[in-house]
Amino acid sequence: MARVSTIEDNTHPELSDLMERIRGARRGRLINVYKLLLHSPALAESWFQHNNAVRWKTDLDGRLREMVIIRIGHVLRVPYIVGQHVPKLAIPEGLTLEECNDLPDWEASPRFSPRDRAVLAYADSMTREVNVPDEIFERLKPFFGERQIVELTILIGTYNMHARVMCALGIDPEPASPG
Repeated sequence: MARVSTIEDNTHPELSDLMERIRGARRGRLINVYKLLLHSPALAESWFQHNNAVRWKTDLDGRLREMVIIRIGHVLRVPYIVGQHVPKLAIPEGLTLEECNDLPDWEASPRFSPRDRAVLAYADSMTREVNVPDEIFERLKPFFGERQIVELTILIGTYNMHARVMCALGIDPEPASPG
């Protein structure tokens, strides 16, 4: 149960423009994370803009992005993140349902390539220990240029922040979409 109230469409007309921009980029819905963040409109807007840049304005492919996001959701035990991304966002980006199901124990799975494993080890290290050992960082270099490594690092850091905010605020799962 959420620890703070949600801001609903009809309760704050002064936020209608921001709500409409958010809804337009989120499959027509004002999802719970934004309903909580709207208590601070400036932070809700910066979160929205940052999240859009991290997800849509990088050289990282969608499959890799979704794999990282879902893995962080599992490591930090945030069902909201996993539920938002599996299957409706992950599958269209090329991650299979079997891969999604294997992400909690990716090291034991035969489904992930050496590139995937380098990324997942990096995500795990950043998420669990914060300081990344050189040997884990070096595993990225055969697969990514410096721009992509920076973008991957920001993606991981962003979703670590998301997970911590969502857990602290006790965000409620999204209701099932009709149809």
